[in-house]
Amino acid sequence: MELKFATSNPHKVSEANQVGRKYGIEFVQLEQDYPEIRDEDVRMVARAGAAYVFNIIREPVIVEDTGLFIEGLGGFPGSYSAFVFNKIENQGILRLMQGAGDRKAEFISAIGYCDIDGVQIFDGAVRGSIGTEITGTAGFGYDSIFIPDGHEKTFGENPKLKAEVSHRMKAFDKFCKFIAECWD
Repeated sequence: MELKFATSNPHKVSEANQVGRKYGIEFVQLEQDYPEIRDEDVRMVARAGAAYVFNIIREPVIVEDTGLFIEGLGGFPGSYSAFVFNKIENQGILRLMQGAGDRKAEFISAIGYCDIDGVQIFDGAVRGSIGTEITGTAGFGYDSIFIPDGHEKTFGENPKLKAEVSHRMKAFDKFCKFIAECWD
């Protein structure tokens, strides 16, 4: 079965399909613009995006939003992660973190699924810390500075680990279980 995924990021679609294959679900990228509301909760951003796109295409659709919440920076960049990354990238985050004692961080992913019954949210999180340098070239975004708890390498150094424990994989696993049961 196919399901539309409204995103301009093909990396997200690829990650979603890693999970979807286990459930017989294929996510198809839909390059439909939608306004990203400003909210500190990625769940609200995903909810609003999914509802907006559904109202245009009138077909079941998902929107996913992710935030990196760094404790030593008061939760920054949070739901503004993509915007911040586009402006200052990982090097800028590392500059902001210079001298920071608290490097703990959490990635949170929220999937908004909308159909004629409304919007449902599926989320996933992974705790970790921000490294002191950029390491690894796999993945995208903050992968080369985020080290998940219990591990020594960043997602950028270990894409297999990311595929097993990431926030996005957890959210997509919850969503795929739900949708596979609904479509049975």
